[in-house]
Order: sequence, then structure tokens, then C-alpha cells
Amino acid sequence: MCGIVGYVGTNPVLDILLDGLEQLEYRGYDSSGIAVKCDEEIKVYKAVGKLKNLRDELSSHAYEISKSTMGIGHIRWATHGAPTTVNAHPHTCNCGSLVVVHNGIIENYKELKAKLEKDGCIFRSQTDTETVAHLVAQKYAQTKDLTKAVELATKEIEGAYALEIMHNDEPEKLVITKRNAPLIIGIGHDGYYAASDIPAFIKHTNKAIYLSDNQIATLTKDSVKIQDVDGNEVKPKIEQLPWEPVALSKMGYKHYMLKEIHEQPDVIRNILVGKLHTSDSPVELNEVKLTKETLKTLNRIQVIACGTSLHAAMIGKYLIEDLCGIPVDVEASSEYIYRKTVTNAHTLVIGVSQSGETADTLTAIKQSKAKGSHILIITNRPDSAMAREADSLLSVNAGIEVSVAATKSYIAQLTSFYLLALYMAEIKGSASDETIKNLKSEMLLLPQKIEQILANKDYIQTCARKYSGTRDFIYIARGVNYPTALEGALKLKEISYINATGYPAGELKHGPIAMLDETMPVLSVLMKGSVYEKLLSNSEEAKARNARMIALTNSTDKKLDDLFDYIIRVPEVDEMLSPIIAIVPLQLIAYYIAEFLGKDVDQPRNLAKSVTVE
Repeated sequence: MCGIVGYVGTNPVLDILLDGLEQLEYRGYDSSGIAVKCDEEIKVYKAVGKLKNLRDELSSHAYEISKSTMGIGHIRWATHGAPTTVNAHPHTCNCGSLVVVHNGIIENYKELKAKLEKDGCIFRSQTDTETVAHLVAQKYAQTKDLTKAVELATKEIEGAYALEIMHNDEPEKLVITKRNAPLIIGIGHDGYYAASDIPAFIKHTNKAIYLSDNQIATLTKDSVKIQDVDGNEVKPKIEQLPWEPVALSKMGYKHYMLKEIHEQPDVIRNILVGKLHTSDSPVELNEVKLTKETLKTLNRIQVIACGTSLHAAMIGKYLIEDLCGIPVDVEASSEYIYRKTVTNAHTLVIGVSQSGETADTLTAIKQSKAKGSHILIITNRPDSAMAREADSLLSVNAGIEVSVAATKSYIAQLTSFYLLALYMAEIKGSASDETIKNLKSEMLLLPQKIEQILANKDYIQTCARKYSGTRDFIYIARGVNYPTALEGALKLKEISYINATGYPAGELKHGPIAMLDETMPVLSVLMKGSVYEKLLSNSEEAKARNARMIALTNSTDKKLDDLFDYIIRVPEVDEMLSPIIAIVPLQLIAYYIAEFLGKDVDQPRNLAKSVTVE
């Protein structure tokens, strides 16, 4: 969840660290800090709250560290200990000579802490990370070599970590290592960068090395050396990065979330390019290695995901079962990993993650892979840890998503599930040519239909303003759009903090209907198709309890006018494809309500973009 950045080179480090942390703010955080190597000592500066508070803290110290050319920085999302200055990173050993920043969870920190305290170490914070500082310092006292000290210390550490470590006695050396947490080396003309994500250094270099688990890298201003956990040298693989710094610009929009909502038509176009050319041509997924023989042997599919990705997976279940006739189970990764793994070689396991680093999903994927299952990963990050575990890969091509609340990555995951279901149906011959052709034809029109919604969003804004004062909100739907209701409610919860809940409309009368009165807004995702009349009936039940009714629909049915207070109309679309169209107004409703309430839309409280701890 946290973000880390480091640099060693010939340029002043202060602006590099602060700018790098600013580019990682989207990951979510509650405190920040940096450590820089000055002439005689390593100096540490921390602050609680936004990065601005750290900048204010540094304003009176800028001159004394202006010539420093090596340092590390951190934005923290509290896991162990409250968000305080003491608990903020970086952390040091007792004498302050060694300093560390850390992303992840040290699972055996209590045992390590007890042992270190017996050895005379004094702990100042409540964090698990401080154990790393004392442990590595202890090993350094024995070896007088920072790389060797890190090698020895990590053999005693259990859990997930990305670590960046400096020692005052080795003034031009930055040692980094990782296990089950992202850490990338940027190769510049003026030195070397290390960060938990590419945006932290993309404006300085587009060349990178992806560190593998348990590898240790030693960076100086002139060199990078990588070894495995036993000290054997590893030849680095340098990769060219595809992103440009402009991707991190708001491009004139007030918030990244609004910009990313407006990028969705182009996101769909980018996914379809090279994969779906015309309605008559087959779907091409070059990195999906599912043959006709493989599909014949499958007796089930499991889809594993968290949060917004879980809702995309639920829609994927509808699509694959309908078009391919293969039973599909969908489960939250956090539940999956704590029970017996019952997959085998006849199970296709699909992992879905925007970042490709989601800790629970990554663990689940590894468990399934160990059982012999074919692993297919749907992710926005083809360079991620999860993608490297994949037998088949479906990259969603959404580009960098900065806002914590997922919008364009959700649309991209949905589009990818449609392509995958069509691809499998074509190989299996499990759906009629006419059905497949019609779906392809409509998919090619989706970008311009979303553009129609975005060009006429004033009414959605008016509706959002009307309901911005509510404390609770209910979303209802049926069939393929039930997950749409869940996702719409999640978006509202995430950024406005309104208690929003999604229900299958048929379940209203089994309990939730007790909450309905004149204070409760109910939004019906009322798309034309097989469940339209049933959902209309459910909406009438809610109206009879005086609920304040909103319809999201592609119907022109006149009887809706008397039933609903607000009717948000979207373009005509096949029922199976309606989740892609329906989610856009729900994203906008959440955005406008949060904006009216003055919330921090892009960085909602307590949330992180990349959840790299379980």
C-alpha cells in the first residue's frame, strides 16, 4: 500500500524524492518522510498527513540538504501503529547510522523484536519496520558490509517487503531488496532510481530493471549489482518502459477520477485494437494459451479478485457461463487463500487485479498454480508480479490510473472479459455465429455510446446534487447487472463516505425493504432485456414504501415517468453488453456527489490504490 522511492547519483536528491513521492500519492497514505545522506550524517525528516506537511517541514532545512545526492523516501499507509511522526518512515537503528524504508508486512516482527530487545535494541515506534532497521544494523556490526548485512537479515525475515536501506559508513551505496512486494530500478544517465512504481521516476528515465523476489541490488552513482539471496551474481535484464510523464497530468480536469472516466471510450478502443478487427473476424488474444484441447479438459473455472475487480469477475461469470457453458465460481481472494485449495489441472484459474500486485490475489494464484491449474491473469500491469506467474495473460491496456477509485480499469477489465468469453466460445463452438457476430458488432460501437453519455452529463450532475445530502443509498439490479449495482454502490461509498449498498432486486423483500421510507434513495439499473419486467415490479414495490426512486435505463417506456423521480437514460445496447454502458453514469453520480460534499475525490481516506498487504 505504501510508496517508496530512492536515488543515488550526481543530481541533488531532495526534489527527486519529493517529486517521486508526489507521483506515488495515488497509492494512498497518511504520513511521509525522507532520509538523505549529508556530509557527516544521515538526516531524517517526517510529517503526518499530506505531502505538503513534509514540504513545510523541509522548508527550513532545504539549504543544509541541498547538496545531498543520495536518499530514500516513503509515504505510509498505517498497518502497525497509528499514523504519527514516530511511526512514519524512514526508521533508523539506535545510533541513527542505518536507515530503512519499507513497503509490506513483516509477519514475524514480534519474535524478531523480542530477540533484538534482549540484545539491547531500544524501539521507539510501534511499527514492524523498525525491526528491520535494528536487525540489519546488528548484521552490519558483524560484517561491515551493507549488502552482506541485508543478505543475512532477510534470511530471518518472514512476510512481504520491499526495502531500501542506507548506512552512514557507506556514503555512496543504496541497497534494496524485495519479496512479494513491487520494487523497480530506474536506470538514468545521472544515477540510479528505486521505487515501488514506475511513475516515481518515469520523467527521469524510461529504462528499468524489475527486481525478482529475494534478489538484492546494490546501487551506487556509477553501477548496479544484483545478487540472489545466497550472494550469487545475477545478470540484470533491462527493459524499456512504455509510459510517458504526460499520463500523470490531469489534462485540465478538476480531478484524476473525472479525467479517467472521460478516458474510457479510448480505453475500450485501445483494448479492441489488434484483438477485434471486425464483427466477422475472430478474436485474437495472442498471450492467451487456451487451445481447443485445453478447453475440452476443463470442468470448471475459478475467478479470484478483490474489490472492483471482484465485480468485474462476477460479470465475467455471467458471460463465460452463457457463451461457453462452463461453470464458473467467483470468490474474493481474501477468502480463497484461507481454505483448502481444491483446484487441479482441469481447472482454469483467472486472477483479476488492476495493479497485478494485490497481495491476496497473488497468494491465491500461487496456491492454485501449485495444484497444476492453468493460470490466466487479467491486469493493467503486464510487468507485475502476478503477470509473471501467468500461463496466459490478458493485459487490459488502461494506462496509468491515478485516482484510488477504479473507473477506467474496471471498464477495461469488463471489456477484457467480453473478449475472453467470445474467444473461448469461438474455440469451443459453444455459441451461434449470429450471437457472436452481433456481440462483436455492438462492442465496436461501445466507445461512441459512452461518448454520448459523457457529452450529456448535465442531468446526471443535477441528479447527484439532489441526493448529495442523503446518508444512505440503495442500488438494485438483476442478472448481469447485479454486479453493476454493487460497483455503483462501492464507488459512492469509496469517495463520498455515504452508506451505499447494492442488492439483487429480488432480495429487497427478504429484509432490506424494511429500510425503505421517504428518506431512502433507490437507484434501479433497469436495462431492457430478460429481467426488465421483474426489475420494474421490484421498483414498484420500493415506490410503494415511499422510497425516492431513480432509474438508470435504456428504455423509453412511458410508465417509468410516474414511477421514478429521476430517469437517467443511456443509449440502446444489448442486455449482455449493458454493464459497460450502465456503469458510466454510476461513476459520474459518485463523482459529483463527492465533489458537492467537498471530499478528496482522488485520495479518499483510509484507502490505497495498490493493496500489497493481506
